[in-house]
Amino acid sequence: MDELEKIKKDIQEIKERNTRVELDKAWETSFARKCLVAVLTYIVIVLFFFFAHLPRPFINAIIPTLGFILSTLSVSYFKEVWIKNKK
Repeated sequence: MDELEKIKKDIQEIKERNTRVELDKAWETSFARKCLVAVLTYIVIVLFFFFAHLPRPFINAIIPTLGFILSTLSVSYFKEVWIKNKK
């Protein structure tokens, strides 16, 4: 393989990698991911409350789920503050 073909292949691999990275980043910040995390968190907490024989697991699981969602959503704000202070 000559040098030009190797460079073309390397560029193509970099473009494919960049596409994967961009899609991963888009997923990490997507509304769909946040909803999925919230639903799965709620389900896990309901199951825990149910098997622990705690009262009203479907209602009582809402509060810890909301707390988790709020903490997750606030992380990006604190990340921005941290980055500004590091500059």
